Amino acid sequence: MARTATPTDLVITPRNRRFKGTPGRSRWWMGGDAIATAWHNALSITFPAGETFFIESVRRFQKSVPEELAFQIKDFARQEAFHTREHNAFNQRVMDDGYDVSDALATVEESLALAREGHPVAQLSITVSLEHFTAIFAHLALKDVSLYADTDRESQRMWLWHAIEEVEHKSVAFDTYAHIMRDVKPLKRWGIRCAVFARVSRDFVFKRWRESLALLAQDGITGVSARARLAWYLWGRPGVLRRVLPAWLAYFQPGFHPWQIDDRHLIAETEARLDLAEPIAAE
Repeated sequence: MARTATPTDLVITPRNRRFKGTPGRSRWWMGGDAIATAWHNALSITFPAGETFFIESVRRFQKSVPEELAFQIKDFARQEAFHTREHNAFNQRVMDDGYDVSDALATVEESLALAREGHPVAQLSITVSLEHFTAIFAHLALKDVSLYADTDRESQRMWLWHAIEEVEHKSVAFDTYAHIMRDVKPLKRWGIRCAVFARVSRDFVFKRWRESLALLAQDGITGVSARARLAWYLWGRPGVLRRVLPAWLAYFQPGFHPWQIDDRHLIAETEARLDLAEPIAAE
């Protein structure tokens, strides 16, 4: 039977890891693949500002939720703060590789400025939607060891560390939203959640597509060739969008909950494989 609530034994562990650049790392750090590199660079560019927004939108309700969830919010915020720091460092390495990401950064800031004009619950609903996006991509990253197999070790460890923690805290924003909206009629609550997710999904994919193409253009990869190769990466092989489509669709189920698939075993397997379970570094 599918889960309808967060596991009672869930542990959210903020892992204060720092990842260095690999000397001699290729500009196309995803195994020499320009397309995969552009897509991941476009994702990383969004993370620092985006995760700051996530922290703001969830912590705003920390005093209004049950004690256990409040503790989870605290650990969620710490995880996201570490992600922000490490992706800022990673993005600097992307810029050091010669990429101009100023337009992409401006797009993210503009989008978040607009989101912050909305009601706090509306901001939370956006976070819930984007947290599902990150969780389903994270699940794929942990499940398919081939995705980062040809990546330099530090980049691989950083992205999979991030994926581990996205899986771990995938229900925090969702449970916060469910609690805050508990007095709203279920059908209305479901309709709002699905409408926001559909809009956020469209905007997220379109903007990352556009930013990936802009990064590819800086490598001289343009036109039909760039679009076709990027589409194949996303929908053909490895098909990172195609393969998360079932999990994306699951969000529209009236009884959906992020933990209806318990994938914590992937966390343990990945920690062991990449030595990510060492003691937390001093802050």
